[in-house]
Amino acid sequence: MGQRSLKPITPGTRHYSVSTFEEITKHEPEKSLLKPLKKSGGRNNTGRITSRHRGGGHKRKYRIIDFKRNKLNVPATVIGIEYDPNRTARIALLEYEDGEKRYILAPDKLKTGDTVITSPEAEFKDGNSLPLRKIPSGLYIHNIEMKPGKGGQLVRSAGTSAQVVASDDKYTQVKMPSGEIRMFPSICYATLGVVSNKDHEKTIWGKAGRTRWKGVRPQTRGMVMNPIDHPMGGGEGTSKSGGGRQHPSTPWGKYTKGLKTRKKGKLSDKYIVRKRKGK
Repeated sequence: MGQRSLKPITPGTRHYSVSTFEEITKHEPEKSLLKPLKKSGGRNNTGRITSRHRGGGHKRKYRIIDFKRNKLNVPATVIGIEYDPNRTARIALLEYEDGEKRYILAPDKLKTGDTVITSPEAEFKDGNSLPLRKIPSGLYIHNIEMKPGKGGQLVRSAGTSAQVVASDDKYTQVKMPSGEIRMFPSICYATLGVVSNKDHEKTIWGKAGRTRWKGVRPQTRGMVMNPIDHPMGGGEGTSKSGGGRQHPSTPWGKYTKGLKTRKKGKLSDKYIVRKRKGK
């Protein structure tokens, strides 16, 4: 699990790195756990673009991931570690004792042949899933549920992890990757360990085409547009004026730097013990 730099035989490969994929042990996906993935191009159900700079990209099929881990007290063996084009982390294919197969997010130290289980009495081993109240303080976790039984929603991208800070019968305090300390219901489940592929953040994309493969289209800076197209447009040359020293903003005039976008008095505020900026 690391990064490999390419020899600069073309301009695109001069600053180009790619994962070594050394942790991948299974190269063909499980067909029973695949489903079609249709591209939206950033458009909603009426055909209007609601998310800009999206479109194209390589064809993919979605791997059905078991975020709920709701097969209790049934051991499962890891058949293989696979690449998933839909996420930054690696995924692990499990086969349960009754023959059922499921994909889960692969923790960093999970290997082929390992055994994992979802149980309140499971041992503290990477890949096992337990209720938060059963996890000792200081252990690293991922795939955390926000509502009991809904499935893991937080801490799922490559190399991320949260840490259990304190726990009681009702709530468990967890330090998130952002530094925020947040309370979760103690009966919510989480998986032990750090998410795999921690070197993903070191990837150097190297060329524009590689971003297009991911389905991301080019973006035009507002400063080079005309005043009618963007609040920051206009002026002679690379003008910073944009209609009178315009603060960096979106095409619709909303500030993009420094503006707090979280609503005041939000219901979930009562679960935040310490904000991510330590205030």
